[in-house]
Amino acid sequence: MALIEYDIYKQKLRDLEPELDKLSAALDMDNAKQEAERLTAETEQDGFWNDLQRSQKVQIRLKQLENKISRQEKLINTWKDLTALCEMGQEADDADLLAELKEEYADLERQTEDARMSTLLSGEYDASSAILQFHPGAGGTEAQDWAQMLYRMYTRWTERHGFSYKILNYEDGDEAGIKSATISIEGENAYGLLKSENGVHRLVRVSPFDANARRHTSFTAVEVMPQIEDDHSIEIRDEDIEMQVYRASGAGGQHVNKTSSAVRIIHKPTGIVVASQQERSQFQNKDNCMKMLRAKLLELKAQQHAEKISDIKGVQMKIEWGSQIRSYVFMPYQLVKDTRTGFETSAVDDVMDGDLDGFLNAYLTKIATEKN
Repeated sequence: MALIEYDIYKQKLRDLEPELDKLSAALDMDNAKQEAERLTAETEQDGFWNDLQRSQKVQIRLKQLENKISRQEKLINTWKDLTALCEMGQEADDADLLAELKEEYADLERQTEDARMSTLLSGEYDASSAILQFHPGAGGTEAQDWAQMLYRMYTRWTERHGFSYKILNYEDGDEAGIKSATISIEGENAYGLLKSENGVHRLVRVSPFDANARRHTSFTAVEVMPQIEDDHSIEIRDEDIEMQVYRASGAGGQHVNKTSSAVRIIHKPTGIVVASQQERSQFQNKDNCMKMLRAKLLELKAQQHAEKISDIKGVQMKIEWGSQIRSYVFMPYQLVKDTRTGFETSAVDDVMDGDLDGFLNAYLTKIATEKN
């Protein structure tokens, strides 16, 4: 039996080889290596740090190229290792090696699909980390519980993809769920992959908070913004911001500290308000607020100059109740359907556990097709 399965995996690996070659071509690996060599030589020149703006851009671009090259080379090396493992296990008829082969091949498939999706990212900010904000709609506890369910869904997606997340702000709901929350998802291409999630998400289910077990419809808006550490096109002057310090409040538990270190920043020219109460120090909460403010100003700039920043499609959508981008139906049947791409699945539990790649891939493919 093991020998038959080894034959199956040997064929799978053979079929994957041309796909990896196509992927290398789509990623333009030859030009990426040449550009990395050129930028590396530039960083070694005298006076490189004299122009700070240029040097920072070079460093960021070089890191992106190095990560891109490293990921693709790792995929190819993993394919070679698994091919050798398959041949060795087949010769020895080793069931233990077969189990290892199955596990590592599944991981290789996932990494290859991630790489395929990255070929669809070409926007200026797509390589950035992402900031996600959750805003429950009307409906009190029901909507706040839905916001927390989405919060969990995206943190699980983050873990599945090897990214990390940091809580910037978190306010518990009165009875359950969250009143609002903001997280940063750290990792290359996090924004490019998640920009499609910006908009209103609609839930239909039998409410666990309704004693009569009636069906309820709830809405939560998710904002997705690129995290820009230092963008010279976004100017924040000291005189344009008002900082308020207050004591974190609410049910809180692990999410809230009891000192007066929470920070709220008001951007006077736009009226944008951001807050952070997650960190223990006022300095850290202010830093979180500034990250959120930069992201919101960039979002505002994208909306005002959409024709100039056409690649930030994910943040151009107006967040209006009733204009949902996706519906999640738990009862009377199970279905998650994206209203923009038509992609749907009945595997509701998997989606809520972070299996979103089908939706993300459908959106990115649609956008890439429209551009071409």
